[in-house]
Amino acid sequence: MAESAQPLSARAKLAVTAGKAAAAVSRAAGRGSGSVIGGRVALKLDPDLLARLAGHLDVVLVSATNGKTTTTRLIAEALRAGGEVVSNALGANMPAGITSALSDGSKARYGVLEVDEKYLAGVARDVSPKAIALLNLSRDQLDRAAETRMLAERWREGLQGSKATVIANADDPLVVWAASSSPNVVWVAAGQEWKDDAWSCPSCGGVLHRPDDVSWRCAECGFGRPSPTWVLSGDTVLDPHGSPWPIRLQLPGRANRANAATAAAVAATFGIHPQVALERMQSVAAVAGRYDIVGYQGRDIRLLLAKNPAGWLETFALIDPPPTPVILSVNARGADGTDTSWLWDVDYTRLAGHPIAVIGDRRLDLAVRLEVAGVGFRVCDTLQEAVGQLPPGRIEAIANYTAFQDLRRVVGN
Repeated sequence: MAESAQPLSARAKLAVTAGKAAAAVSRAAGRGSGSVIGGRVALKLDPDLLARLAGHLDVVLVSATNGKTTTTRLIAEALRAGGEVVSNALGANMPAGITSALSDGSKARYGVLEVDEKYLAGVARDVSPKAIALLNLSRDQLDRAAETRMLAERWREGLQGSKATVIANADDPLVVWAASSSPNVVWVAAGQEWKDDAWSCPSCGGVLHRPDDVSWRCAECGFGRPSPTWVLSGDTVLDPHGSPWPIRLQLPGRANRANAATAAAVAATFGIHPQVALERMQSVAAVAGRYDIVGYQGRDIRLLLAKNPAGWLETFALIDPPPTPVILSVNARGADGTDTSWLWDVDYTRLAGHPIAVIGDRRLDLAVRLEVAGVGFRVCDTLQEAVGQLPPGRIEAIANYTAFQDLRRVVGN
């Protein structure tokens, strides 16, 4: 267990107070939660504040292209079996947002922190985590995050010599290569549905061979899938002793079972038994609006977030079969990434048979993609118009990041 919290210096106290005041002003002005601006103000006054706030905590960092917000929430619920938890539950995952979250954690034992992929190494240096969970890496916001192997290399360099236990996905070659620089890795067979970013060897550039749905290996340098310690098997996770533990989540889909398997492995690192951890995860019904079913214009709408090709692939597996109506919404604002070329990497033919309405800032870009895929759709200007154009039944609404937030505001969620 980490040491007890030490009193903050006068400078650190001033920084925390100023940050909370800035956040309060931002909320009062209707500019959001204020966590980012509050953290920026606090770090401006005390650049070492993040390290000071984390000094008494047992910290786990969670990073990935997809699933980090949900996995962070699942880990937080599991660790509450052992003590109070502070977490950036709303997904503000850069240093400013993390600093804001930790400013309320003076009495906590654990810090469970989602970290943007670009900032993982820096945050790890500041907070000295006990554990780091690495879920996956795939193309996302290419105008901001750059190429996936570059991110994997940043992770690999940042993990060299780390004292943290790294809990990593054995099925993602990029994650395996990044985590392999760490001296202490727990491998989880969590699966990898999206493979289009993992056909070349991240170690030597050779072609990865995949003889089946699980195995992968480079014929040129021998880099290959490690033997996992934890294994997701259907609706159960096998622990290091081979004991099966049932995964019973309210959250839907294979991807969330994989998130739960990783969360159980993380919890075990902190001494929480798998049965206890997985039972506590059952209480999670939605995460920051994801998977919520809301009422709007007399209809039930399920809100689903999908930010990149890998995320859309997993989300298509969640929706009810045709003829369930579907709303698709895509923006390209700063938080989304302004490059929409990723739309052409998504297999929209999987939506054949669904009545579809398309909304969002970049609805015409999406419409062109659906036209090429041979999928029928209607372009609408607003959510209200889209709902009115679709046939009866619960609607599945799939949106990328800011489009998802727009939907939540309209429906009052």
